[in-house]
Amino acid sequence: MTSLNPTITRWQGVGLMASTLLGTGVFILPQLTINEAGDWAVWTWALLVAAILPLTWVFAALSKHYSHAGGPAFFVQEAFGIRYGHMVGMMFACAVPLGAPAALMMTFEFLKPLITLTPLQAMLGQITVIGGMFLLNLKGMQLSGKAQLVLTLAIAGVVFTMIAAFLFSSSDIAVSKEVAQGTSGGVMAAVALAIWGFLGIEAVTHLSAEFKDVKKDFVPAVMMGTALVGVVFMFCTYLSMFDPTADLAMVAAYQMLLGDSGPWVIGILGLVSGFATVNVYFASVARLVWVLSNDGVLPKQLRGLNQHGTPRNALLIVQAIAILIIIGTYVMSEPYEQIVRWVNGVFVFIYAASMLAAWRLLSQRHRPIIVLGLATCAVFVYCLGTSMIYGCLLAVGLFIWLKIVPSQRATSQAVSNSL
Repeated sequence: MTSLNPTITRWQGVGLMASTLLGTGVFILPQLTINEAGDWAVWTWALLVAAILPLTWVFAALSKHYSHAGGPAFFVQEAFGIRYGHMVGMMFACAVPLGAPAALMMTFEFLKPLITLTPLQAMLGQITVIGGMFLLNLKGMQLSGKAQLVLTLAIAGVVFTMIAAFLFSSSDIAVSKEVAQGTSGGVMAAVALAIWGFLGIEAVTHLSAEFKDVKKDFVPAVMMGTALVGVVFMFCTYLSMFDPTADLAMVAAYQMLLGDSGPWVIGILGLVSGFATVNVYFASVARLVWVLSNDGVLPKQLRGLNQHGTPRNALLIVQAIAILIIIGTYVMSEPYEQIVRWVNGVFVFIYAASMLAAWRLLSQRHRPIIVLGLATCAVFVYCLGTSMIYGCLLAVGLFIWLKIVPSQRATSQAVSNSL
């Protein structure tokens, strides 16, 4: 088989998009933003959603007109040349095996109300999860899309049920007095954390070639998924204000409103949602590695597809690298928070490059919203500060390396013909 298998529908796409964004942060990030922004945390999420929607629209428009498994790397390649496309593609390929372990570490936080694990047990559990994801992805993304649509509906259902229980509750449940008053500095610090909640708007672009009707379904799927996620994050932030000092504020809020099953309901949903996010990222970067292999940047052994249209060898090598990073993080006792900041910086670089590519590739009527997307990237750079250094060094290093490595494909059209 030499081409990817188009199986994803609009609503499966909504599920993939929403579960990717909800991911590891849906029940954790709101509490962290309250710690920084205080009673301005809900408005912080509202502002972030308003800022992220232009980026989402531009990515969706690019994927609609330039559907390709290479995602942002292909967009930049079409706009500025194959070498720059390779640089962006390799940045994404380098970021995901680093970010996925951090995401799994965050996800395993949901086990704390249920079970106590030693660091070694947690590491072994994370490696086991990656092995399960490899088996799941071998049969393509249709099964993942269906499962993650169900997951997204379950998370949204629990959150909206909690909101309804609060609205119709006769008790005195209210925002805790321990929530601090917000400041502008706190909002900026909260944004730096909350960016993680929307890393993923670019990941689904790698799967656009696998939509049954990308022209009709991709833009609605991406926009609806992003909007739904924004609403869920805002509601979760408000609910987390009931007891922001708890180990997991959403568990405490659930117990106040719906009973003692909170650790199980929130814990299991948080676990599955985090696993779903990492699963989509692995699937996306595997397809990107497959494209880069077809383009001669990476070894030819990564070009093969199995009978389900899945780049098996690429998926295997990406997940093997992630496992090595998990082991290394365990040995060095590296906190996942710093890894998250580094990964955020890499993705902001990719977002900015994609917005610049859109300026060249899309029609002039898209330019006002592209400017808004670039402004959002500038705000993210300001919030991340020195954490952008890693992304910049990676970009410089990859550019120098790609100057040395010869490409087997002279033009981007050659890559397109391989799909």
